[in-house]
Amino acid sequence: MANEQEFAEKFWKSFQSDMTAMVGTRAVHPKPMTAQFDDDSRTVYFFTAKDTDLAENASTPTPATLIYAAKGHDIFATVEGTLKTDNDRSRIDRLWNRYVAAWFEGGKDDPRLCLLAFEPGQAEIWKDASSVVAGVKLFLGMGDPKEDYRDKVATVRLD
Repeated sequence: MANEQEFAEKFWKSFQSDMTAMVGTRAVHPKPMTAQFDDDSRTVYFFTAKDTDLAENASTPTPATLIYAAKGHDIFATVEGTLKTDNDRSRIDRLWNRYVAAWFEGGKDDPRLCLLAFEPGQAEIWKDASSVVAGVKLFLGMGDPKEDYRDKVATVRLD
């Protein structure tokens, strides 16, 4: 298996660039969410409204899944972790930006505003999963594409 640290670093670099993932819990189907990152912390934050099913389900810490696919399709990940409400005012101030402000007419004081925190745990990360290359190799009889893919997936801890 390839270097787990390499997989984790590639995931974080890609995710912090793209910032979009699907997030869900056992009770809530995954929803597309825009991630916010607070310095070097591995916690991922999401602004949402208090009356969403995701926010209501995370009023107490709950197991959750984050699903990520890079825009360039060079990294895919399924991350297990915990989702909870985190309405720390100083964190809201640090993470607040014009894109978030567009969703909340009352700004940072909007009564609907809710900040969710996703604490990552174990992840399965796939990289460079090009089916085109595998197809060409198979067509040309150049090795076993399953063997080539063996080093393209890793299970890592992200916390």
